[in-house]
Amino acid sequence: MKKTIFLGALTVAGLTAGAAAAATLDDVKARGKLNCGVTTGLVGFAAPDSNGEWKGFDVAVCRAVAAAVLGDPTAVEFVPTTGKTRFTALASGEVDMLARNTTWTFTRDVDLKFEFTGINYYDGQGFMVPKDLGVSSAKELDGATVCIQTGTTTELNLADFFRKNNISYEPVPIETNAEGQQQYLAGACDTYTTDSSGLAATRAAFENPGDHVILPEIVSKEPLGPLVRHGDNEWGDVVRWTLNSLVAAEELGVTSANVEELASAAGDKPEVNRLLGTEGNLGEQLGLPADWAVKAIAANGNYGEIFEKNIGESTPIGLARGLNAQWTDGGLLYSPPFR
Repeated sequence: MKKTIFLGALTVAGLTAGAAAAATLDDVKARGKLNCGVTTGLVGFAAPDSNGEWKGFDVAVCRAVAAAVLGDPTAVEFVPTTGKTRFTALASGEVDMLARNTTWTFTRDVDLKFEFTGINYYDGQGFMVPKDLGVSSAKELDGATVCIQTGTTTELNLADFFRKNNISYEPVPIETNAEGQQQYLAGACDTYTTDSSGLAATRAAFENPGDHVILPEIVSKEPLGPLVRHGDNEWGDVVRWTLNSLVAAEELGVTSANVEELASAAGDKPEVNRLLGTEGNLGEQLGLPADWAVKAIAANGNYGEIFEKNIGESTPIGLARGLNAQWTDGGLLYSPPFR
């Protein structure tokens, strides 16, 4: 008798959890718009252009999710957040997801009750200095003033690095990348530290980028990726598999140019067929239309296209693929299979 009651309680609990987990997906569909938390402005990753239209590597993730869920990559409300405000915005429900150069850490996952849905950029913390400072290594920064964003993983990494190398520093706290750029260029700090990709994006916005050097040391692991709230499992699946669809599309040769043609009829590649919805029912399992991934890929292209357009070597940011190359090319980029 007790065993029956226990199993019944589990069933009720499971149904309750399932109803809660579906809340964000249902809310986004009912609202007809995705609220996506982004940075206050980092060129190449997330920043409004001269017409006020948000563009960038992280912006593309938001647009892909909106396309997958709503069929419209423009149905996004971009909410700028700082290092301090981003987590409150997500936890409070002000945004449905964050796509904001955010590092996946134990504390953020477990203690802050967030769920990271993958890694869209493998990064590491670095240092930028004026060329005329004459410094070629971060280990030569003893006594330096350092501009650093508060509420970020870079604060602890910075303290650890200087302590390990038995050198001292004086922090200059900043709230946003724009403030950090201003303070650094004004000479308020000797060096600016953040993720190396952020340093490259910041330097690209300078009037004279060549006057500044990114030092060779990478002092941390910074796996960056989108995140949602804990307990939002269905929504987490949608964001996770939308990101995976962009990564898998590159590996499988699906691009913004050929995705519509490939989706018009099942071909001879079973995983492509499942990804694009010409066979199987993966979309149904997510609570989305069969062509959800087609819409996501068509919005901005596959992962490689998004990378090259926004932050790749042909852009002012000038980032090589490096660790962010596909696993088949010696990188860490790897999507679980669509089956």
